Order: sequence, then C-alpha cells, then structure tokens
Amino acid sequence: MKKILLVLFITNLVFAQAPKPFGATPSPDQLKWHDMEYYAFIHFGPNSFTDKEWGDGTEKEEVFNPTQLDCRQWARVCKAAGMKGIILTAKHHDGFALFPSKYSTHTVRESKWRNGKGDVLKELSAVCKEYGLKMGLYISPWDRNHPTYGTPEYNQVYVNMLKEITTQYGDLFEVWFDGANGEGPNGKKQVYDFPLFNKTVKTYQPHALIFSDAGPDIRWVGNENGFAGETCWSTINGDKLFPAYDKPAHLNVGDENGTHWIPAECDVSIRPGWFYHKNEDGKVKTPMQLLDIWNKSVGRGSNLLLNIPVDGRGLIHENDEKSLMEFKKLREQYFGNNLMKAGTYTKNFSKDTYDITLTKPQTFNCFVVQEDIRYGQRVKKFYVQAKENGQWKNLTFATTIGHKRIVYFPRTTAKELRIVFDEAFAKPIISKVELYNTPE
Repeated sequence: MKKILLVLFITNLVFAQAPKPFGATPSPDQLKWHDMEYYAFIHFGPNSFTDKEWGDGTEKEEVFNPTQLDCRQWARVCKAAGMKGIILTAKHHDGFALFPSKYSTHTVRESKWRNGKGDVLKELSAVCKEYGLKMGLYISPWDRNHPTYGTPEYNQVYVNMLKEITTQYGDLFEVWFDGANGEGPNGKKQVYDFPLFNKTVKTYQPHALIFSDAGPDIRWVGNENGFAGETCWSTINGDKLFPAYDKPAHLNVGDENGTHWIPAECDVSIRPGWFYHKNEDGKVKTPMQLLDIWNKSVGRGSNLLLNIPVDGRGLIHENDEKSLMEFKKLREQYFGNNLMKAGTYTKNFSKDTYDITLTKPQTFNCFVVQEDIRYGQRVKKFYVQAKENGQWKNLTFATTIGHKRIVYFPRTTAKELRIVFDEAFAKPIISKVELYNTPE
C-alpha cells in the first residue's frame, strides 16, 4: 500500500471549528482516568495472615489482627512513588469485609483488631484525602462465607454491601469487579446480577468507573503481567463482552472502530502473589522490571494498576517500598529531560507533512506521542523519521497511539524529525510529543 503522510492537527492551535469526533470517544470521567496513568492495588485481608492467595471463607475472624496497621504509611509510599490513587480489596473471595458491614458477620467488627471498632476503608479514605490520592474499591461478588451465596437473596445482600461502600467513604474513582464465581458454603454457585450491580454503583457514585471483563467503563487487559498489546485499541465491541469473558487475547488488543470506549487497565503485582507472603520478600520486582511493565502498559495507551500486598503488620513491606522508590527515580532518569521543551523546537506545516525542527542537533532514542482522545482514537500505524545527511531515515514503526505511546529506537543525532502516519481512520489529532535520550 502506498504510504501517505497525513496532515497533523495540533490541539493547541485555534481551529476554525472544533474537530469532528471519530468513532467511540471517552466520557469526561474516562478522560480523567486516562490522565491518572498509574495507581496502586492493595490486597489485604485474612490471606495476609494465613499465607493463602484464595481463602476458603472458614478463616476465623480473629485471624485478622494487624499490629501496626497504618493507612497513612500506605498513602505516603504511594504518593512518593508517583501514584495517583489506591484501590483496596474491601472484600475478597473469602467474604471477609474490611469494613463493619451490616450484612455480614465475617468482618473487622468480629475481629480483635481495634477491639472490633475498626474500619480500614474509613481510615484509608481519610488519608487519601490528606495525601491528595483518589480512592477506589474492589469488592468480590464471590463470597465463600456468606450463607445466602448461591441463592437469589445473595444478589440483594451484595447490593446492600455495595451501597455501604459507595455511600460511606467519599468519592470513588473506580469500583473493581472480577468474574470469579466458585462455590459458596452451601456448595452452590451464584448467578450474578451485574446489571443491578452496575446500576447500584452509578446511582451512588455516578463518576466512579466500573472495571470488569465486560466494562462497562474499563476492561481487563487479558493477562496479569501488566502488558497491553503492541496494538491496543481503547475501543472494543462492548456488546460482545460479558463477565468472565473467555477471550483474553481480544481484551488485550480491543477492536479498531470498536463500538464502545472501554480502555484496558493493566493489573500486575509487584510480587509473584497478590497477597503478602514472607517467602516472597526476596522476589519483589526490580525497578527495571517495573520500567518494562510501564513501557508496555502506560506506554501502550493503558493505565497501570500495580499491586502492593500489605503484610501482617498492616504495612507496605520495606522491600516493596525500596523498589517503588527506585522505580520512581528510574522514570525520572528516563523521562525527566524532555528535549522538546518550549522554545527548543519549531513546527512547520505544509500540505502533506508535519516536521519538527530542533534549535540544535540532539541525541535521542525515545519518542513519546499522545493523541487528543477527546476526538477518538484515529491512528492505526505510524513511524518516526529523522533527517540525516539530507535524507529521511526511518527510526521506528508502531501501531496504535491512543492516550500515550512510548517508542524506542537506536540512538540517533539529528536536528529534524517527523511523524509519518501510515494508516489512520481520520486526520490525526496529536496533543503532545516528547523526545528523550534515555540511559538504555
């Protein structure tokens, strides 16, 4: 196919009229979510004390008794790591609630912690406000403890618990559902009423985005490695999705010209497991491993939800904190010096091209580009070129852009470069470009 250079529109220019959106577009709340990019998942509960990943619901409430629980420490670490929010497991599959629910007898109220007067969600909500972090909550539909699980009555029990967490702890930016559906204490599985669950969330938290395999606002990326597809559309044919959707490869890529804007969220744990296990203290992901995940999640237009399991003390472990802080420093080394600061380049438009001319030759090996997704995701294929010895040389080729795309290539020194759009569904609207000379 003959390659075509498309006219590049920059959104800070004055348009004669606003661009016409193409295809599915994000809601205002989804736009705010995209800008968050990076936030924490905190798995905490009886499993943190029993060394299990999935509790069976028979754990005695007294098992939950953190000796030093300090949500302020969680918030301090997450804020210092550059995260924008925290999503906490308010109730995992074992049914134990980290808040004193009126609709369960398997909660912090029945534990010895804080003499049965504690509420982890309340404490977290307060410190998130203090540190300027957004708060989200995970509440598993599966409940291996509740006696009504597996009956029609349970859906209302679950809705009542949803009402509690969406009305008592301030604004939530995300409510996280998974599709896990096993047997309860009566040996039965539940038929979940997700339309009712979604309606409940939107009634009490209209600005909260709902995550699940089926959206409706955010979809699973299809793996727990934190990797979005090299081609990753924020659009997908939402009517084809359902809870526990069994095509992870589809979720990983999405659909070009998809009917719904349901972007992917990349969930991954900093350790092999999701809950704390002492034998994993030496298996925390290194800063370079986390940077690789960053490049393949945020760098492919998705958001990164990085799990940090809280230990039996009720604290983020020192090894996890160390890796998070070093990862923050590493991102600053890689992306702290944008070679295209204001006044260091000019943009030249012609009929068919958009060229960038730097004020002096620069050495670089990384290019970051963002679409103005308010008007849809338009770019299907593109490559970056630099002018060397009077000739344009291809540096790298990539597919989708979306909210953000990070691409690397061999170190190059040049004064002129440009983006070539090989395929696009409509005229590209680019909101930001950055250029870096990274350590590797």
